[in-house]
Amino acid sequence: MINYLWGIMIISGMGYAILTGHGKEVGIAAIDSSKEAIELCIAMLGVMGLWMGLMQIAIKSGIMKKLTQGLNPVIKMLFPTLPADSNAREYITSNFVANILGLGWAATPVGLKAMKELKGLNNDSEEASIDMCTFLIINISSLQLIPINVITYRSQYGSANPSSIIGYAIIATAVSTLAGVLFSTIARKISSKE
Repeated sequence: MINYLWGIMIISGMGYAILTGHGKEVGIAAIDSSKEAIELCIAMLGVMGLWMGLMQIAIKSGIMKKLTQGLNPVIKMLFPTLPADSNAREYITSNFVANILGLGWAATPVGLKAMKELKGLNNDSEEASIDMCTFLIINISSLQLIPINVITYRSQYGSANPSSIIGYAIIATAVSTLAGVLFSTIARKISSKE
């Protein structure tokens, strides 16, 4: 469905540009944007390589394990029905830590593994469990202490101080995460009454 929407928007935009005599400008913008997209991808690959390397060092040095243990009380509060011996607990915690550190690239694979484990705990039902919904909500709201992507974008586009966004990003993601936790808690209470 989304492919059709994108197709309609692109065709409509190009059609409108041609009808209004701006076809040349659209063509130039498309070529320039393509070049910019490749340059941005190359910059992001470098940053991603650096942070993924740091993540591997954190894993091998035991830092990730300590962070995971530190988050256990939070995981128990957010997922009270999750068995203590479940692999999902480890995957969820790793996902949260990676997101907090701004490593969305590292968070995605463990997030998918966590969701697979949660689905297994839900008897492979096609209907999402409350734990699955909670995980998804908190993963999407994603508290971040270091917004790597935004800093990289700002640097790529010539910001004088790319990291000046950190304070604002912490506030914004803290508020969104708090809203996600509140929503999940309320939904869990409503679901348990039904």
